[in-house]
Amino acid sequence: MAKPASFKYFKTSPEIIRPALMVNVWFPLSLRNVEDQLQERGIDVRHEAVKYWWHRFGPIFASENCKRRLEGTKSSQWRWHLDEMFVTINGEIHYFWRAVGHEAEVLEGFVTRVRDKKAAFKFLKKAMRKHCCPDVFVTDLLRSFGAAVKDTGVANKQETGRWVNNRAENSHLPFRRRKRALLLFWRMSSL
Repeated sequence: MAKPASFKYFKTSPEIIRPALMVNVWFPLSLRNVEDQLQERGIDVRHEAVKYWWHRFGPIFASENCKRRLEGTKSSQWRWHLDEMFVTINGEIHYFWRAVGHEAEVLEGFVTRVRDKKAAFKFLKKAMRKHCCPDVFVTDLLRSFGAAVKDTGVANKQETGRWVNNRAENSHLPFRRRKRALLLFWRMSSL
């Protein structure tokens, strides 16, 4: 567990440091832009100070935000869309299992060499340990998902169907686009 941020020896108050750093996280601003924004609000701070604050408090604030986000995902009204996809790593085919939340956010990812009940069960156990159990598991018609959900004891929460799992399928698109862009550099004809 991360310790709360200690502002003990800083002249600037935490009410100024935290928003200055969070603005730098939320928007792609340079340190000088953050300095200018603080200057407009009547706060005289140099960009070197913002950089020092970032190195000192950035990881602490990031872990706090991550914990806060994970606590928000432990809602009982969630639907998980579970899916797997083929991925080539070093010329070998692997399977990338992923859980996608109801807001199309990827909750968990897991890579295995095999696509069977044991791998699906391991993935589900890992995801449920981190994010708790949702109300509904939406899966495609892959039998290993059904067997794994049955083994976890929540078989009554599974929904399957032909087009029910489109949210998980659409979350693969950015991954596939990146893969396609990288393939251009692997062919001799592109050189």
